[in-house]
Amino acid sequence: MTEAGAALWGWTIRTPTEPAGATSTRTALATPATGEGVVARHGFAVAVDELLLARAKRGERAALEQLFRLFEAPLYTLARRLCRSVEDAEDVVQEAMLEVFRSLASFRGEGSFAGWVRRIAVSKALMKLRAEKPARSEPLDEAALAPVAPEQEQSTVRLDLEATLATLPAAARAVVWLHEVEGLSHEEIGALWGKSASFSKSQLARAYARLRVLVARGKGGACT
Repeated sequence: MTEAGAALWGWTIRTPTEPAGATSTRTALATPATGEGVVARHGFAVAVDELLLARAKRGERAALEQLFRLFEAPLYTLARRLCRSVEDAEDVVQEAMLEVFRSLASFRGEGSFAGWVRRIAVSKALMKLRAEKPARSEPLDEAALAPVAPEQEQSTVRLDLEATLATLPAAARAVVWLHEVEGLSHEEIGALWGKSASFSKSQLARAYARLRVLVARGKGGACT
């Protein structure tokens, strides 16, 4: 967690992996009542009504904390899949929510609030990724980079994403998660990186190629 986040808000992150009711090593405020403002909550399908947003825009601490608690789990899940370390993921959550709170007045209701929050979080996560040193990766042969049939692609996606994504370079890992799990288009992903859609497509192709190599190895196949 960033020092700024801790000092300004006094809130810390309760990760989704901690059992309900368990005593965390992180100090956390009690979760607010989930009546007012909560319409739905499933991943980033978090709908927040205008009353809660209005209170948050006025700077009411209870409303700000409620927004924080609504989004901490989906934000942490997203950040953890994009970042290599728990510490970086927690930083992304804190930095993203601080940016959300600072920019609340600029949200005009064009699109969903959850989508706006997610874009901010992805931007913060990509800043972390750009700061990473490029990871060494094994070269892939031409066969591995060949186009893949849709049914084979689907079987590849069924791999344990958490374990498998960790083996990919940062950019490829981010593209796979954003495209396959978050549902972003290649155009949207490219724009997040300041690049074209072809950047996202090429990163996804290379990621699938590496995943196919891992699948073959898992089945005892030989890769050259």
